[in-house]
Amino acid sequence: MTGTSRGGGHGTEARDGSLPRLEHEGLPQRVVFASGEAAARVRAEVERLGASRVMVIAAAAEAGLARAVTAGLPVALRWDEVVMHVPVEVAERARAAAAVHRADVLLSVGGGSTTGLAKAIALTTGLPIVAVPTTYAGSEATSVWGVTERARKATGVDARVLPRSVVYDATLTVSLPVPMSVASGLNALAHCVDAMWGPRADPIDRVLAGEGIRALAAGLPAVAVDPAGLPGREQTLYGTYLAAVAFSSAGSGLHHKICHVLGGRYDLPHAQTHAVLLPYVLAFNAPFAPQAERRIAAAFGAGSAVDGLERLRRDVDAPRALRDHGVTETELDDAVPAVLDALPQGNPRPVTGADVRRLLRAAWRGADPRRTNTEEERRR
Repeated sequence: MTGTSRGGGHGTEARDGSLPRLEHEGLPQRVVFASGEAAARVRAEVERLGASRVMVIAAAAEAGLARAVTAGLPVALRWDEVVMHVPVEVAERARAAAAVHRADVLLSVGGGSTTGLAKAIALTTGLPIVAVPTTYAGSEATSVWGVTERARKATGVDARVLPRSVVYDATLTVSLPVPMSVASGLNALAHCVDAMWGPRADPIDRVLAGEGIRALAAGLPAVAVDPAGLPGREQTLYGTYLAAVAFSSAGSGLHHKICHVLGGRYDLPHAQTHAVLLPYVLAFNAPFAPQAERRIAAAFGAGSAVDGLERLRRDVDAPRALRDHGVTETELDDAVPAVLDALPQGNPRPVTGADVRRLLRAAWRGADPRRTNTEEERRR
């Protein structure tokens, strides 16, 4: 189940171990982990929904995989126009097609962009979604939607977009190249970090996020060493799910707000942008959230949260700099006002325009996030 919590905030937990007052609401979702059984499990989930006209959403590159997963299903339409960041015009064409073909269920087979398109259709039609992830994006376990219009990415939360069922099959991720697996997995890890201090974060979210970090820190190096092996892929999918559940409850923190602005404005690759930005946001916030910092460090088995993340990034040869992804340093300055407009409530540390500019420029260069933060603190 995914969750939304009300009134939790990022406040500190009592030192005497008492639990603060909170409300934590779980959203209904069936989740199946079954390596090698995607086709049978998907068929069971579609039958459970009583659907008879399936709209299959899968990018052209995943057409073969999608056909294998959907064997024996009553497919009314196969849709392969999948675009990163879900441009609103693409969403509108897909909604129209769903109506023309009288689809009664959406089956997404793919990564975050594919799931995101299914969500955009569900947002206006109310059609249920069965999601079959092939990356570690985590969108399948959240009620968060996003569409891009005129270089601006709009996001929101709506129960209609939460997939009714998710089928995780690690064999479907084996073909994902190691560099993309790493970037996607670090995107999942960013969900865990934001869940530690998101605007609605509570102790339940932090426990889920901590276990998610532990699983991802174990799974991703195993994937890098043995891409065809299932144990690392299974651990990474497990961590991805926990990360998404925690994030859906806690809400978007500073990291995701920055990445949404950059992705919509410059059409940057989603997973790589998250992978590059994460250590800089972590280094920025961690000194002002000591309890969260200790949880993250413990999940990594490291002396500090940033050291643990840097060790993982080194072990998996993670993406390092925004300049490698088609944006110039001076362009990033133009994004600062949009980031300030999107700042989440209750960030552990006050954020100024100068802070955002410094963080983005450090990420553009690929500077050491630990040294960047130290130098900044010396100047203050």
